[in-house]
Amino acid sequence: MTGAPAFDIASLHAFYARGGDVHTIIDRVFARLEEVNDPGIFLHLAERTALLAESDALGPFDAEAKPLWGIPFAVKDNIDVAGMPTTAACPDYAYVPAADATVVRLLREAGALVIGKTNLDQFATGLVGVRSPYPIPRNAIDASLVPGGSSSGSAVATAHGIVSFALGTDTAGSGRIPAGLNNIVGLKPSVGALSTTGVIPACRTLDCVSIFALTVDDAWRVYNTAAHYDATDAYSKDISATGYGPLPPVLTIGVPAKGDRQFFGDAAMETSYNNALATLTALGHRIVEVPFGDFYKVANLLYEGAWVAERYAAVKAFFDSNEASFHPVTRKIYGGAKALGAADAFNGLYALQALKRAVQPVIDSVDLFCVPTAPSHYTLTDLANEPIRENSRLGTYTNFVNLLDMCGIAVPTGKRADGLPASVTLLGPSGRDGLTAALAREIQRAAGVSLGATSWSLPSLPATPTTTSEDGMVDLVVVGAHLSGMQLNVQLRDLDAVFSKEAQTSDAYRLYALAGQIPAKPGMIRVEPGEGGRIEVEVWRLTPASFGQFVAAIPSPLGIGSIALSDGTVVKGFLVEPAAIKGATDITEYGGWRSYVAAQTELRTRSAG
Repeated sequence: MTGAPAFDIASLHAFYARGGDVHTIIDRVFARLEEVNDPGIFLHLAERTALLAESDALGPFDAEAKPLWGIPFAVKDNIDVAGMPTTAACPDYAYVPAADATVVRLLREAGALVIGKTNLDQFATGLVGVRSPYPIPRNAIDASLVPGGSSSGSAVATAHGIVSFALGTDTAGSGRIPAGLNNIVGLKPSVGALSTTGVIPACRTLDCVSIFALTVDDAWRVYNTAAHYDATDAYSKDISATGYGPLPPVLTIGVPAKGDRQFFGDAAMETSYNNALATLTALGHRIVEVPFGDFYKVANLLYEGAWVAERYAAVKAFFDSNEASFHPVTRKIYGGAKALGAADAFNGLYALQALKRAVQPVIDSVDLFCVPTAPSHYTLTDLANEPIRENSRLGTYTNFVNLLDMCGIAVPTGKRADGLPASVTLLGPSGRDGLTAALAREIQRAAGVSLGATSWSLPSLPATPTTTSEDGMVDLVVVGAHLSGMQLNVQLRDLDAVFSKEAQTSDAYRLYALAGQIPAKPGMIRVEPGEGGRIEVEVWRLTPASFGQFVAAIPSPLGIGSIALSDGTVVKGFLVEPAAIKGATDITEYGGWRSYVAAQTELRTRSAG
């Protein structure tokens, strides 16, 4: 259709700002449906006339009042949309809800338009996308491959550019695997960040509503709109949508130790993962190999005792009276739960708690993790030959995430040597959604691949989002061991501090390497203007309560004072007591602690050689 823009949100809103008509976009949605010609994607479509009327009711274009104004989206068919049947890919289970799920309501209030309900692995049980009585959605990149599940239709609809974004769910990887296999972004929020009221549960204690999008910016905009505490959801949490801004210069990124990595013979996927790690290194981040055996043990728990029983409990009454209505594989999984008792469930919970204790030090040792989204691509033939094994293998790097209360985002990293999509997933502790997305944004920019299965290019990215000084946060200047990538930066992470920017002091400061400090620390002291140097620092932001907690723990001879930056602003930050510089080494000439540490490391390396 001539003149129609790409369907990322920035392009659509630019189109609307130029006077473009939302009717044109709705027409383009239906034209794309015909072009793609895949009957397996949608289980129900909105009426064109109803969509046109809904778009007319939006009023004049206003992206401030309605941040998703005129943006078409799809909804996985285990999430309620008022007036549209919800089936969970089980026709006999179908009902027509009177109200939208909370997350759908919030998105529609922001101006988004529901195009329809998408296909899935029945009752969201599976990672392959083929366990449905309806036609199977075709992988958008290569129709011989599995589309990924359980949110298959949502991922494929987004990858083809039929919609700008789509909602899925994620219990074991259903919001990440289909994204990775279809060259799009899949944001799996912290458990509880998005309400699950109006969502058919799989594992009620683990379920997340996930977001598929063409770009990381789009996924975050949707998340920012939908992440609200919901008193009607017993598992809802008040997790603020913060941290999507400038990246710290150095992140410590944990990756599975080489001996623990599993690709099941897929050399192309292994190579693409190594290339992604090289990109992270080139971006200035520090890669740390960590043992992954216990993470895999957590993953194995998901399809044992407690959580299989939880899936069965979610639809017990319907299953017990309608077993024949279930897909054969789904029926086998749920049926097996009948033999489980309360003791099995508690044993699973005990095993999980022990493993949580074992992996927590590893989680605490890094800022984020980077893992392959999937260990391999599988064909439909592969799956026909090994339906259980291949599904299990797809969850290698996803099944443990919700059990450990982590957030994650899958992001394209380019094409493999064979032309198939490559993807990694960034993982972090609960609440670190913004940091994972901010790094994913840089990875997608570095990859420079087209969006999904379309020929659309990544749009010119807006300036990295920043926070304002009017949001009640307190700025803090750090100069030494609290810098990103340094030993004590974890103290800021633990207080949910958000990186703001790199900066320099005015020329009224001198920097010293203090004696007898473990870990090594510098001390900065104020001198007369022109008698010091401009010292490289970082500015981090904390809530007032966190700032107070942080300051109370600072040991002598360090303290907090007012620091003049080179741009003329004055910010609270680290200074040292004058008495402490006796016997210390003046390192002002290095321009900052990071440069000094790097020089000392290089000197030791040369001496050892």
